[in-house]
Parts: sequence; C-alpha cells; structure tokens
Amino acid sequence: MTTRHYDVVVLGTGPAGEGAAMNAAKAGKRVAVIEASPRVGGSCTHLGTIPSKALRHAVKEIMAFNTNPMFRAIGEPRLFSFPKVLESANKVIDKQVLGRTEYYARNRIDVYFGRGKFKDANTIEVNTYEKGPEEIRADRVVIATGSRPYRPVNIDFNHPRVYCSDSILTLNHTPRSLIIYGAGVIGSEYASIFSGLGVRVELINPGKKLLSFLDDEITDALSYHLRDGGILIRHNETYESVETTDKDVVLNLASGKKLKADALLFCNGRSGNTESLGLENIGLETNSRGQLAVNDTYQTAVENVYAAGDVIGWPSLASAAYDQGRSVAANMFDLEGGHYISEVPTGIYTIPEISSVGKTEAELTSEKVPYEVGRAFFKNTARAQITGEAVGMLKILFHRETLELLGIHCFGDQASEIVHIGQAIMKQPGELNTLKYFLNTTFNYPTMAEAYRVAALNGFNRVF
Repeated sequence: MTTRHYDVVVLGTGPAGEGAAMNAAKAGKRVAVIEASPRVGGSCTHLGTIPSKALRHAVKEIMAFNTNPMFRAIGEPRLFSFPKVLESANKVIDKQVLGRTEYYARNRIDVYFGRGKFKDANTIEVNTYEKGPEEIRADRVVIATGSRPYRPVNIDFNHPRVYCSDSILTLNHTPRSLIIYGAGVIGSEYASIFSGLGVRVELINPGKKLLSFLDDEITDALSYHLRDGGILIRHNETYESVETTDKDVVLNLASGKKLKADALLFCNGRSGNTESLGLENIGLETNSRGQLAVNDTYQTAVENVYAAGDVIGWPSLASAAYDQGRSVAANMFDLEGGHYISEVPTGIYTIPEISSVGKTEAELTSEKVPYEVGRAFFKNTARAQITGEAVGMLKILFHRETLELLGIHCFGDQASEIVHIGQAIMKQPGELNTLKYFLNTTFNYPTMAEAYRVAALNGFNRVF
C-alpha cells in the first residue's frame, strides 16, 4: 500500500469540498480530494440541486407552451413523460461533471475515487475503485461529505413505488397520482414539478404552514398558487405507517386518514454522510442526524479537521456550501475571506420561484423595529406583461426613519435573480444601505429589475 502526503485532503467533491480544494490549491498547497461516487460533483450535481432545477426548468417550459394562447392557436397541448423530461436534466449533469473534472486537473489536485476512512487525525485510508487500498497523510483534513435524504426504518424504500428525493430521479414512468410527505423546500419544489406534468399531487405537511421561515405574505402566495395548480395540501399531519402493493401505496396518518396514490415521495429532512468515515478513530461525534459541530472558523473538535457544507447542517444550500468551503481554506492558511457564513439568500425553486434575504415582517414586528413596506406586483410591470409571467411580487422592508433596507422578499419568475440587486444594496455600509438608491437610480426599461423602483416609490409614499 502506497502512502502519499498532502497539505490538505478534502473528503467530498460537492460545492463545499470543491470550494475548499480550489482555494487551498490557489494558495499553493498540495491538495487531494476523495470522492465516494465514480464522478465528481457530489449530491449537488448528481442528485440534488442540478437535476431538480433542470427538471423544474423543463417543466416550466412545458407549462408555458401549454398555456400560451399563441401556441394553442397552432396545436393542442403536449404531454411529456417524467423520464423524457429527465433526459434534459441528465445532459446538464454531464456538462457539470466535465467542467468540474477540468477544474481539478487545471489546479493539479489529485482525485481519488473511493471511500475514505480516518485511521487517525492525519491519515485517511481510501479503498479506491481502480487501484485498491491506498493510504493518504495530510496536515489538515476537510470533511465535506454532504447529506442524504432521511429514511425512516419503518418505510420500505426498496419498494418500486416508494421514493426519496434521491431515488425519485430513477422513476421510469409518470405516475397518475403522487403523495409527497414533507412540505419543506424539496417537497414543495417536487410538488410543483409533478403538478406541472399533470400528476395529481397531495402534499402532506407535518407543520402548521408551508415554509414557515418565509415572510407570511410570500408563504400565503405560494400556498395559493400550489393549490391553484391542483395540489392538495394537508397541514398538521404526520405519518403512522406505509402500506404498499404492486398497484399503489397507502399512507396511514396519525389523524386516522388514509391516502392512496400510485407512488410516495418521502422528503422530510436529511442526514449527514458521516457514518462510514471512522470518526470514532479520531474522537469526533455527530448529532442524531449525523451532522458535525464546528466553530466560527469551521474547525471541528479535532484541531486539524474542518467541516463544511450539508454535513454541518444549516443552511444546507449549495450557494452557502461553496462559500463555506472557500472560508475553510482561508482560515487554514490565514488567507483573505475566512469569515463565517451567517447571512444567506433563500432560493426556493417552486413554480413560481421564491427568494429572500434579510428580515421578515414577523421578525421585525417581534423586535419592535419601525419598518415600512414597499410592493411591486409583477402584473403591473411591462416586462412581466411581455413575457406572460405576471404572477408574483417584489417586497421591500425598510426602516421608516433611516430608510435602511431590512428585508427583500420576491415571489415569481426570476425571483432568485432579482433578489441579488436588493442584497447588494443591503450589504453596503452605513448610510449607503438606503431605499433612496432605488429612487435615484435609472433602471433599464422594460426589465424585472424595474420592480425595485416601483416598490421603492410605493414604500416611500407611506412615510410621513
């Protein structure tokens, strides 16, 4: 067995692992990454962010085609199967893998495909798929192994009609009806996708309302449009058991209700991928969901071992994971940018999509902050009227005395893009963070960005 030495070894090639590896390599360090899958990219590329968002885009295009009067004048609505739509997602995955593979080669980062396990705090044993066992020594180690869907032991996920958010990508037909248990971000996104394909969807929410961390007005808008698309939402319901047959799935709820559908998608939480890392060999423990605790430099309880991405829990977003990984490398080698990621924009790719940054109305009210609200409804903007994407709104929360921006909330087409304009102003220091920026800046016309000027005028007119 050969032994090789590196300055840094990174476990995982998802966003966090990639960010850490690339930043360390740019600093002139000798870096290796270990990937348990046969291709780089992690769950983000193969099972989560990329395939689900590619699916969503394809479904959104189908919905636009089927509802556009101009297209209806030349033909009937078109039906597309789930496997057919999935083909477009797989093409994107291949492009992502190719690009990321080139990143590692260009930065002279060694990639080991196999499962890594701690022998001690500086030694990783890797059972590589091509060359068999190898031993790697490292001064510092980054755990960026990501997460997987939480799978309760009393549900048979091997049954062909029971899926999690990973295995749903192997679905080889379009079910007529689908029960989605868990109405978080993933559940809500897949509810939109399958409803857009004409599937009868029941969305089961263990909580009181959808995505309760969002601003109430945005949550209400999402609930309305999901129901308007034919989705039945059931709140305050928890499952008791699942019955399966060759023909259907029955979900038994604690309330006594019984629901039947062609398939079940269970997506109620995620667990960190830590169970096979040999953490017991270095005295590192996880919480009940397999997640690791870190300090504000992303250092674990073991001095030379760091962690980032989904494996540390909140916010479990690809966008944050990239920055966390880069921050890990910066903290290791005293580089610029070693800050703790604490403020992250929310991007939820339902149909229509949602994005927000900063405080909600409920939070500001609880904190007794004197705020005011500015709104712009997309149906009143020229660009939305042109594109036919009239559903949605932009909402600005600002301090009524100083005009400081406190929160940006957007619901509708391109929300995840639009929010970044407000985020950029909110990040400005002192008096530069002000509603007046939108009042005194000329925006291209017609654009969706123009909604900031409309919302700012709407809010400023409320101030007295």
